[in-house]
Amino acid sequence: MRLRTTLEQLALLVLPLLMAHSLCAKEPETGSHLPAKPFVVVIDAGHGGKDTGAIGPSGKYEKDVVLSTARKLAGMIHREPTLRDVMVRRGDQFVDLKQRASIARKARADLFISLHADAYQADNVEGSSVFTLSANGASSEAARYLADRENSAEIDGVKLKNHNKVLASVLVDLSKNANQEASDTAASFIMDALSKEFPVHNREIQKAGFMVLKSLDVPSILVETAFITNPLEEIKLCDDRHQDKLARALFRGIRNYALKSRPDLMQWANTKSKTP
Repeated sequence: MRLRTTLEQLALLVLPLLMAHSLCAKEPETGSHLPAKPFVVVIDAGHGGKDTGAIGPSGKYEKDVVLSTARKLAGMIHREPTLRDVMVRRGDQFVDLKQRASIARKARADLFISLHADAYQADNVEGSSVFTLSANGASSEAARYLADRENSAEIDGVKLKNHNKVLASVLVDLSKNANQEASDTAASFIMDALSKEFPVHNREIQKAGFMVLKSLDVPSILVETAFITNPLEEIKLCDDRHQDKLARALFRGIRNYALKSRPDLMQWANTKSKTP
């Protein structure tokens, strides 16, 4: 009886402490922390320096209007916690085409987007277009990778020179096919966002062998934002509010693609949306 009484008294002393601890202790917030790796977007403002790009009817340079839009896009990405922006050029400097793709690889980019303003002989052509690498361009780049295998070329961190030619070829083909699929998916999200706000020159994703798109391990797209050779579109491309609107549409497309391609980002976004 005495032992039971002692235990009861001890329980009366310990129980309040346990209850207080349980009230103060916080449950772990599942998914509340930012993803370990942000979604890295490399923004390439086309041309620059000695390369003016296309020139509009009033003398405006393509290199200048796309840089202004690129800066606005970078600012929007920078303010998004799960995204990280990397700009190929921040000022009016010339960057070699191969170096642009190399910057994306070194940044371990999840997406490379190159911004341009189109040109055409007829000055009434208008609208945006989105490009990914053509099959021929991808095939030639795959051949180049295999030719460079003795120079420590890598695909997703795997050194090709450590494998025989057949296996190296398979690795390159797998990377090429996956990268083309990811690029097309990203391009579709970008086109969808642009078409809701602006006229498009061609609703279908276009294919071309642009040098800046020739990366086998970074999804890459090129956006012709409008035709700078069209007098009306030239005016819009130089307008600050239009650039904001254009950057906002590109940002929405990029964010939607990021959420689609990275489930961890979607999980974090869903968690934050439920936070009171």
